[in-house]
Amino acid sequence: MPKGFASNKRIIIVAVCIFAIFCAVPVRLVQLHVTDHENRADKAGVARHKFDIEHSRRGDIVDAHGDILATSRTLVQIGIDPDAYERFFRVLRKNRKKRPDIIAKTTAEENAKWRELAGMLQISPAEIERICATYLRDSSFDAEEEAKDKACKSKRPDRVRFVKIHPGVNEDVYETISNLKIGSGLNATRIYERTYPHNQLAAHLIGFVNKEQKPITGVEASFDSYLRPYDGWRESEKDVRSRELVQFRSREVPAVDGYTVKLTIDSVVQKWAEEELAGIADKFTPAHAVIIVSDAQSGALLALANHPTFNLNEYNKAPAENLGNFAIQSYVAPGSTFKIVAASGALEDRLVTPDTRFDCSATSVEYRGRKVSLMTDDHRWDHPLSVSEIISHSSNRGAALLAIRLGDRRFHDYIRAFGFGSRTGFPLGGEIHGALNPVEKWYPIDITRIAAGYSIGATPLQIHYAMAAIANGGELVSPQIISEVRKPDGELAFQFGKEIRRRVISPGTAETMRALLQRVVSADGTAGKIALPGYQLAGKTGTAQKLVDGRHSKKNHIASFSGFFPASAPRVVITVIVDDANLPGGRAAYGGSVAAPSFRHLAEKLIPYLNIKPVPEARSSHLGSQTVIATNH
Repeated sequence: MPKGFASNKRIIIVAVCIFAIFCAVPVRLVQLHVTDHENRADKAGVARHKFDIEHSRRGDIVDAHGDILATSRTLVQIGIDPDAYERFFRVLRKNRKKRPDIIAKTTAEENAKWRELAGMLQISPAEIERICATYLRDSSFDAEEEAKDKACKSKRPDRVRFVKIHPGVNEDVYETISNLKIGSGLNATRIYERTYPHNQLAAHLIGFVNKEQKPITGVEASFDSYLRPYDGWRESEKDVRSRELVQFRSREVPAVDGYTVKLTIDSVVQKWAEEELAGIADKFTPAHAVIIVSDAQSGALLALANHPTFNLNEYNKAPAENLGNFAIQSYVAPGSTFKIVAASGALEDRLVTPDTRFDCSATSVEYRGRKVSLMTDDHRWDHPLSVSEIISHSSNRGAALLAIRLGDRRFHDYIRAFGFGSRTGFPLGGEIHGALNPVEKWYPIDITRIAAGYSIGATPLQIHYAMAAIANGGELVSPQIISEVRKPDGELAFQFGKEIRRRVISPGTAETMRALLQRVVSADGTAGKIALPGYQLAGKTGTAQKLVDGRHSKKNHIASFSGFFPASAPRVVITVIVDDANLPGGRAAYGGSVAAPSFRHLAEKLIPYLNIKPVPEARSSHLGSQTVIATNH
């Protein structure tokens, strides 16, 4: 007969089990809240922790009128969370047997959304599978596969939660993507991409940032401290769907956009200069060419154009040599444009007047105790030339005699004073000094060559601002390219203006030189064909033979013209330099025929654009007495 109650042994076993359970609970509580509390709290904190970066926008670069030259457009970078992607499809597979119809439909719909996304982004679904280290699966699933998934999950480290699958789409495309309502790990983040609306316009001035948004050249690099943005961030907690719980936001640093940098460059003038260079390139196929346009009084650059150039939006496709700024990174023999130095110095020191005459038929001259040969002129002179004629006819011998009258040390002082042999102060970096030997290293013959623009190397920008010193009344100014810097809210942060380096010649000497240079663009001058009646064009032509294999070549030339207008009250300075122009029949590329016409073309456009009024032609006057300076033959 069975007993009506449990045996003592069974009671003891049950009691022990109950006791063990009651003991395990507090032990586990102690473990959770005391022994392992810190570790688990850290894990929980990490799981809830949310750290978001708020990207900021790089500042714009604009021209003198506010036209945007460089800006940052908003893009949405598309990415995927591989873990969420895999987890989504794993859950579907696990529940297939419970709700096969619904699961099959959901899987097919999600796969269709990913295929549509892949088509919009022009990538293949297979690429998405590769990125996620998985593949779009159909409805097949079995226990063995589940076991593999569990094993892999237990062994794998924490996964990257964002993998980029497209560098960026615009807001309209992103809105279409959002409407797909993809629920399996699609992520997006807003970024800014640098773009240049005018492509190659002012490329060597603006510069560019690379794909990593690091500034490389130009304004982008030199004024990066103003343009550079500072990303913000916020730290908070998130829910199970990774959405921020705003009430738990602990720290936040707002993003700061970059400042706007305004240039002195005028996009219209820059465009004209580049179009003129394109015409020179088509006609003469030079190795290099440059056009510089500046305000005659302030030194502010209105345009600086180089040939060859490149597209800022495709800088990586351009040959390396196209990226260099020829105006500041290469030097040339200035040729006859350099004759303004000896003439200005001799006039300033009152050694000559515009009417002082020199015998330019001489082939040599006594200097420093020895006979020194003089360079040849393009013409034979049957009469002594005045200083005015030396400039208008571009006499090499006359320039040499002016320099000799100054003496090598005084001539060297004026060369330095006009800015040759030193940087101009161009604010974008990369500028070279040019080439000028110390006067102690000059040979007696050097003074006769340097006076005519040989045995010296000058950058196009040095040549330009030497001429500008005559145009503005005798002051050497630094190139100005930045007008102002403004904060993101539009408030003025910094303003830049005229920077005078030094006075080179007196206003009176500068006025005399302007009159002499105006004669160059008269009927008997070397640039007479470019005259514009009523507008007093003035300037100096230059033609220099290039050194080829250590010898001056009669086929390779530097053709140049540097000048200003109106001569009586200069508004604009323009310099055109063409390196190694090719003319039919191998003819010499003279500055008056290759470079000077472009000066006139630009002047014709600038006169109405800047509202420059015609000036009545001043009556010619002869200053000082006529003196003939004898030389040795």
